[in-house]
Amino acid sequence: MSDPETKASYNQIVKATTLVGGSQIIGILLGIFRTKVMALLLGLEGIGLIGLYSAVTGMVGTITGLGIGSSGVRQIAEAVGSGDEKKVARTILSLRRTVLVLGTIGMLLTAVLSRPLSQITFGSDDHAVAIALLSVTLFLGAVSSGQTALVQGMRRIADLARLSVFGAFFGAIFSIPMVFCWGKSGIVPSIIAVSTMSILTSWWFARKIPVAKVELPWREAKSEVQGLISLGLVFMASSLMSSGVAYLVRILVLRQIGLDGVGLYQAANTLSTIYIGFVLNAMGMDFYPRLTAVAQDNAACNRMVNEQTEVGLVVAAPGILATLTFAPIVMELFYSAQFVPAYDVLRWQILGMFLRVVSWPLGFAIMAKGKGKIFFWTEFAAHTLHVALLWLGLYLFGLEGTGIAFFILYIFYTALILAVVRRLSGFNWSAANLRRGLAIAACIGLAFLLPRILPGTVALAIGTLLTLAVGIYCLRVLRLLMGPGWLDGFRPKAKARAG
Repeated sequence: MSDPETKASYNQIVKATTLVGGSQIIGILLGIFRTKVMALLLGLEGIGLIGLYSAVTGMVGTITGLGIGSSGVRQIAEAVGSGDEKKVARTILSLRRTVLVLGTIGMLLTAVLSRPLSQITFGSDDHAVAIALLSVTLFLGAVSSGQTALVQGMRRIADLARLSVFGAFFGAIFSIPMVFCWGKSGIVPSIIAVSTMSILTSWWFARKIPVAKVELPWREAKSEVQGLISLGLVFMASSLMSSGVAYLVRILVLRQIGLDGVGLYQAANTLSTIYIGFVLNAMGMDFYPRLTAVAQDNAACNRMVNEQTEVGLVVAAPGILATLTFAPIVMELFYSAQFVPAYDVLRWQILGMFLRVVSWPLGFAIMAKGKGKIFFWTEFAAHTLHVALLWLGLYLFGLEGTGIAFFILYIFYTALILAVVRRLSGFNWSAANLRRGLAIAACIGLAFLLPRILPGTVALAIGTLLTLAVGIYCLRVLRLLMGPGWLDGFRPKAKARAG
């Protein structure tokens, strides 16, 4: 690949990352505000309760959703690539009908099983009514995922970014007053309000997409629906394992430590994904479709995985270091002083998140090649190990053990998925990735150890300098990868907007 083509590829990766990331930064700020208010109003128990409700509905929604949101993106993108407007319209109509049916099933199933779900989760029937009321979020979530799949499948990335911002904004506007007025009794209405705003914003952007009118009897839609479901089952299986582990860890913490422990775990888990989330989401929105197009060309596929890994590393590193350095301050700022003990969990989770950034492009390579069974068994092995590590970690180290388990999991997962992709395509990390990855890992390891070996103020000062130094280094690397025009081009744009 020529140098201009290489720079164009890096530009595409960074453009998608910054576009998705910019919208997510706004969403993050709104989420910080909403989380802070919720923490002050509800305390540890309230945040723990929200985490448990979300885990219950998330797990059922994953089962009944059958992965249609994810498979819908690929089916629509494939139909668009064919250039056949009728095929696109048939795929969209089939998707809309399918999510309506699955959303209704999920809602009814949750309502019917609300009592046993409450008993399994909380050990009593006390929350059965709340879970039954929350069943409506499964219907709203299913329909919203279908509409979002349409926007993403049509590659309207800008609309997708706006969708997430408006959803977060209106969700905060309507949910916070409910908790303020009703306290813990407002938790369920606030969760429903967030889901309602999500479906309204996704509908607003989906309605702007022109779709040809076609007749599609239910019998003729069978093949379209079968395609959505067969592909979606692979996504569903992976998501179900993730949701199941998220549900199980909260139950284990609840049983061994109590609802306060769940609140601390929820806080650490939320903060560990705030910054890294936008890097990983950008991979799903742009990198995965582009990788699918060249998946059968091993050389091209391996090159793209290395490019995405390199950009992911330099974009994620400053945020990871900043989180490790300022986490106790941020924890109190985002939540309250009650939540500072969650820092012990967060520190280990951040180490795991670094490895997650490294391993995610490899996972997309497996899916892009259509190796669904291999992907499933890889995920199954990882999640099975995670459950065992969680149980052992809680037993030996208490709540901090959940973070240690997460870190050890991603050591195993990174090694496993590297071995799998190497066998599939002969993949190896580039020399540049190995050098930068090891250098960044050393800096992250130092930032992790500083609070353990130095007084708090000294550790904070050195960590701040380290974060700034790595941040400058990463900006220079991006400028090198993309050419000087990338960074220099911001100046005239800024002046034009200011004028």
